[in-house]
Amino acid sequence: MVAGPVVGVLALQGAFTTHQQRLMALGVHAPLVKTPQQLAGIDALVLPGGESTTMSMLLDTSGLRDPIGERLADGMGVFGTCAGMILCATEVLDGRPDQRGFSLIDMTVRRNGYGRQLDSFETDIAVDGLTNGFHAVFIRAPYVERVGPDVEVLAVHNDIPVLARSGRCTVASFHPELTDDTRLHEAFITTL
Repeated sequence: MVAGPVVGVLALQGAFTTHQQRLMALGVHAPLVKTPQQLAGIDALVLPGGESTTMSMLLDTSGLRDPIGERLADGMGVFGTCAGMILCATEVLDGRPDQRGFSLIDMTVRRNGYGRQLDSFETDIAVDGLTNGFHAVFIRAPYVERVGPDVEVLAVHNDIPVLARSGRCTVASFHPELTDDTRLHEAFITTL
């Protein structure tokens, strides 16, 4: 492994193993995080895609919600994709009343805003800082309805933000881990 940040991948539900594979392809030590003890020694965390209400409940039952919240409040970097974006947003529309996130990035997102599973799609998007387009996979993706003034929008699709950053929090409404392209994971690592 290459020396550098240790990037944990939340492994409660969702596409965590593919995130781990993308990070490992970059030479990053990327342990799976399932318990509070496994947070020790990581410098950043990936919150993967999956089902956001299920992930919210599992954060509570696993005992990870408060330890992750404390680490994030202390400045730990985070990359939230799809459901992970929902967990990072300050406001979630169409969520369950008991669904809670981490309120890390000033944005309003609508769960499954692009539609049901049958409405999933793939498209190439232009990403600030990347020379060539990125092939984005949208699966029941959150739809960004509002971004705050301190949020840097890095990519849009049909004039809607789909990739954004604020401080040490990067979020994507799509699944960058579902392609072999590791450039967004690499860009996240450079923010740490």
